[in-house]
Amino acid sequence: MEKQNLTKEELTKLQELNNLFTQTKLKLADTVMQQSIFLKDLDKVKSQFNVMEKELSEIYGNNSIIDLATGEVKQPEEKEEEKK
Repeated sequence: MEKQNLTKEELTKLQELNNLFTQTKLKLADTVMQQSIFLKDLDKVKSQFNVMEKELSEIYGNNSIIDLATGEVKQPEEKEEEKK
């Protein structure tokens, strides 16, 4: 069987595509790693939020409603049945 080779242009194009494929896979791996970091950061924030929520509920009551824009604290309105 006779030895065959790609043309210079074919080889160059194939190598460029392979490099692009490898670079894209690395970028994808980087985004997966970033996602993992972001999820850990989100867990930290959620934990901090839960701690603050507990502290505020001890001060203002479990059912208090806090307006995040103004800081106003309201108590839920009593239901008609509870008033009777």
